[in-house]
Amino acid sequence: METVEVVPEKVAWVLVRGGRVLVTRVRGVDVFYFPGGKREPGESDAETLAREVDEELRARIDTATMVHVGTFETRRDSDGSTGFRMICYTAEHTGALVASSEIAELDWFGYGDRARVSAVDRMVFDQLHASGRLP
Repeated sequence: METVEVVPEKVAWVLVRGGRVLVTRVRGVDVFYFPGGKREPGESDAETLAREVDEELRARIDTATMVHVGTFETRRDSDGSTGFRMICYTAEHTGALVASSEIAELDWFGYGDRARVSAVDRMVFDQLHASGRLP
C-alpha cells in the first residue's frame, strides 16, 4: 500500500496598502505571519480564509473578491519533499482590523522588514517586491 504524504497547509490573506503588507504576530513568538490558518475538515479556501480573518482580526472577507496570489511551498532539508504549503489570496474586507486575543500584534511591513517574517512568508514578500507591489 502506498503512503500518501500529508503536507501541512495554511490559507493566508495578503492585504497590501500603500506599499506595505499586513502581518500578524501570535503571542509567545517574535516572527510575524500573514493572517490566516489551517483548513477545518470540509472547508473551502474561501470558507477557511473568512473564518480565520474573522477569528484573528474581527473583519469580514468578501469572498467574491478573492484573487489567488500564489501557492508557496517550503521544502524539507533532508529529502526535498514539501514541508509546508501556503495558499495566498487577496480580498476586500469590511470592518476595522482589530487583533483578537490570539493575536499579540498586527503591523504593516515593507520589503525591508522581510527578515522579520517566516520563511514561506518571505517568498510572498519576494513576489510582491518583484511585481512592484511591495517596494
